Amino acid sequence: MSKLTDVPKRILIGRALRSDRLGETLLPKRIALPVFASDPLSSVAYAPGEVLLVLSIAGVTAYHFSPWIAVAVVVLMFTVVASYRQNVHAYPSGGGDYEVANTNLGPKAGLTVASALLVDYVLTVAVSISSGIENLGSAIPFVVEHKVLCAIGVIVLLTLMNLRGVKESGSLFAIPTYVFVAGVFTMIAWGAFRGLVLDDTMRAPTADYVIKPEHQGLAGFALVFLLLRAFSSGCAALTGVEAISNGVPAFRKPKSRNAATTLALMGLLAVTMFCGIIALAAATGVRMAENPAKDLVHNGVPLGPDYVQHPVIAQVAEAVFGADSILFIILAAATALVLFLAANTAYNGFPLLGSILAQDRYLPRQLHTRGDRLAFSNGIVLLAGAAGLLVWIYGADSTRLIQLYIVGVFVSFTLSQTGMVRHWNRHLAIEKDQAKRRHMIRSRAINAFGAFFTGLVLVVVLVTKFTHGAWVALLGMVIFYATMTAIRKHYDRVAEEIAAPEGPTDDLVRPSRVHSVVLISKIHRPALRALAYAKLMRSDTLEAVSVNVDPEETKALREEWERRGIDVPLKVLDSPYREITRPVIEYVKSLRKESPRDAVSVIIPEYVVGHWYEHLLHNQSALRLKGRLLFTPGIMVTSVPYQLQSSEAAKRRARRQQEWSAPGSVRRGPAQVRPKEASEPKA
Repeated sequence: MSKLTDVPKRILIGRALRSDRLGETLLPKRIALPVFASDPLSSVAYAPGEVLLVLSIAGVTAYHFSPWIAVAVVVLMFTVVASYRQNVHAYPSGGGDYEVANTNLGPKAGLTVASALLVDYVLTVAVSISSGIENLGSAIPFVVEHKVLCAIGVIVLLTLMNLRGVKESGSLFAIPTYVFVAGVFTMIAWGAFRGLVLDDTMRAPTADYVIKPEHQGLAGFALVFLLLRAFSSGCAALTGVEAISNGVPAFRKPKSRNAATTLALMGLLAVTMFCGIIALAAATGVRMAENPAKDLVHNGVPLGPDYVQHPVIAQVAEAVFGADSILFIILAAATALVLFLAANTAYNGFPLLGSILAQDRYLPRQLHTRGDRLAFSNGIVLLAGAAGLLVWIYGADSTRLIQLYIVGVFVSFTLSQTGMVRHWNRHLAIEKDQAKRRHMIRSRAINAFGAFFTGLVLVVVLVTKFTHGAWVALLGMVIFYATMTAIRKHYDRVAEEIAAPEGPTDDLVRPSRVHSVVLISKIHRPALRALAYAKLMRSDTLEAVSVNVDPEETKALREEWERRGIDVPLKVLDSPYREITRPVIEYVKSLRKESPRDAVSVIIPEYVVGHWYEHLLHNQSALRLKGRLLFTPGIMVTSVPYQLQSSEAAKRRARRQQEWSAPGSVRRGPAQVRPKEASEPKA
């Protein structure tokens, strides 16, 4: 059975890697950029559209505010990038926002940041996959008709790719990400050349449509609220920025400098693409509406429910390149693909953060261990399960999911930058070198401005998006916070209970006597082996115990026991309700009650079988009994295994499996003698 499961596992995720090969999985900057920055880079495919959708509430006249909103998003992006460049230098261990807040603001702030990030990572996967499915569905009707199933299928595929390891998944994701970036820059450059140099007239397919405003002539507070809501929607372009600070350990040395360089490059690319698309959307006359069936009008007639509203980037590409051009098709395909791959930012951030939280005893310890491919496999699977559940609940609808978005990330932004201000204050209090002090003061000013700006945006996001679904994200944060607090309390309580004391305690007192009980159902080889083992233990008292379920069988057991002359007293427990577990539990408890200082050792003979289906036919009573005995104080449980022939066959299969070569390993050579590992490079 083990071999049957190992073969598909090796085909799907590859051959297991030795722990000393962890250094080979570290990422160069060219791979780290698509791995950690695919989310903010791909957000330019929907963030401009979200801005125009909100502005359309006031009609097309409100579109002239879009450049100013883009400027505000750019300032915020540069502020956050500059702030996080300080983070990666000050905290290169990979804790990111969580470590900064935990160290400088206390455990409660750290847990709040961790809860926000975990929620945001799950939402990143759900939103990115759902958005990609919707983009793909415009070309393939089957995807639209089964979008929940298709979205979950993509999540499974991404999970398998990430289980193969960070470096391998990064190499797979690099090509479409770079094609997307190159395609967007080509579109911006060609559009600017056509408009500014050739003076061509570029028209989006929706340029001739008229927007029917929901609220005509907004002014004063209503207009300010609308602009703030549009700005908060545009802030979706910043999601995923924090993933680089959480993933510093995955970079090659020098880790901090490479992470800071990647962060700056990511910010420059995202800002340029976002502004370029907003400018081209204005130049080509793109029209968007939250309810296009009713609010978009052509020749005085609403477009109706059959109209499919394409994203801003698709409309701009059609205006710049032409609907049937090869560049338009390439960019459309790259956009759909990169939206799927944007979830990869979360697939790298969530498991790393989960590992750190598990190390701090806020999450189960299983999340701290690496899998066969040196990736945090349990964290990857947990993220996939949570995102899949969210996609199923919300029907893979990105419009509903995106309302939950970006709340968590701005909570982490604000607390992280506030923590960094505390960090610099603490170091400035003891630093005497003037050059270092000037550097710290400059860094503190950057982080202070970042804390103020992101805190202001957080308030805007909460006010403008709370009733539209942001409350769900806040509820998720509360649930994560409460769960992690409960897990930490459990681990602390267990650690306190099992801690070895300095002085003498009852745990060190030797039992006065040992009373051994061998459970017997009938006389056979396993029972005789258990009796022989029990005699070897030289207990103060040794007896065999059987439960009288069937009087005829019990009578036959007594007669066989006497005939063989077994020199161990046999005690039979009555069971009027034909139970086995309860009479044994009550008996051993009575032994403990009579002699509290005695240790009672219960010895259970068991079969060892070699096939999974044979386990269903044997040892169920023993399993139940052991489960109950484990919760009975002062009782020691010993299993005496007896290997059946099928288990010997399983042992031979296991030996053959050790000698079996995984797919491709013959070509590469055995793992123990590979030249690459024999001459491991020195750090």
